[in-house]
Amino acid sequence: MQNFSHASDAMLIFQDDQLLIMNDLAQNLLDQTDVDTNYLQQLVLTYLKRNSNESDDCFNCAIKNQLSDITIPLTINSDGKEPLSYSLIHRQLSSHENVYSITLKSADARERLDQLSVQHSLIQYINRAHEDERKQISEDLHDSIAQGIFTAIMGISRLVSQQTTASKTDFAQQGDLIQNQLREVLNEVKGMALDLRPSALDDLGLVPALKTLIQRLQENTGIQITFINRLKPDITIPNDIAIVIYRIAQEAMSNAIKHADTDEITLLLLTHDKGVSLEVIDTGKGFDVAKMNQPNGRSLGLLNMNERVKALNGVFTLESKIGEGTSVKVEFPVISAHLEVS
Repeated sequence: MQNFSHASDAMLIFQDDQLLIMNDLAQNLLDQTDVDTNYLQQLVLTYLKRNSNESDDCFNCAIKNQLSDITIPLTINSDGKEPLSYSLIHRQLSSHENVYSITLKSADARERLDQLSVQHSLIQYINRAHEDERKQISEDLHDSIAQGIFTAIMGISRLVSQQTTASKTDFAQQGDLIQNQLREVLNEVKGMALDLRPSALDDLGLVPALKTLIQRLQENTGIQITFINRLKPDITIPNDIAIVIYRIAQEAMSNAIKHADTDEITLLLLTHDKGVSLEVIDTGKGFDVAKMNQPNGRSLGLLNMNERVKALNGVFTLESKIGEGTSVKVEFPVISAHLEVS
């Protein structure tokens, strides 16, 4: 009974057309709004009659014939406040004695809970992504960078120990080998730096950074990536939006390479009357977008994209069909994105 009294939803229990009991939240709701118990019962009866062949106005008969839960959207006017949105849920508790409940769930509260759930999943994904990134950096530093430097150090030690005995040819060959090893290490360090923060984005802008990213991905994967740039020359994209566009392109192409089984990717970057947009299209196997609502690494990656775009008042669109490829598109309105005309 204590759980009933302090439930998070307004709950009323009836037998036939008589109210047996209601919890504190229901009492407060009835006191503060223009809703009464007869109105709630009539809502249920109207719904049942509309969805059945019942021709009489016997409330008890209609209720007895309804065994499963029903949900009815309900808007309630409150004193001096905005209308409140609820879901009215009718549940048959005892068909023999005709005992049933009416529960009023706040749609606003449910929406807040859904938002909190999404935010919680996103925070978990971001934390996990950060830890995975740190782990990958640590492994790269240990397995590649550190080993390369160690090998170069051993080569230099050998040169020092043999500088008086080795021939000039052997000495030169060993020196060339060490230089090549250090160049490989330097290239790997540069690659790590580009993954963390592309210097071209800061130094040269969005388009050169995207071209550098595309070149690296093509060299590493062999996938054909076409970049169509239709940015107007007199438009400067603010840095925070440029960063998000770059990261969306990076994530979308990475997803296509990992999951789409595609041999072609197209990037379309353009400005238009309404703002700036980026679209990443692959010709791969596609997927069922509805299943992306289930939490997994890929869906949370898409969720992260969406949240990044929404934070800057942009629009994120994902379209995919099995066997027909995938399109990821982001748009930033002119006013919301604060595009600057130089």
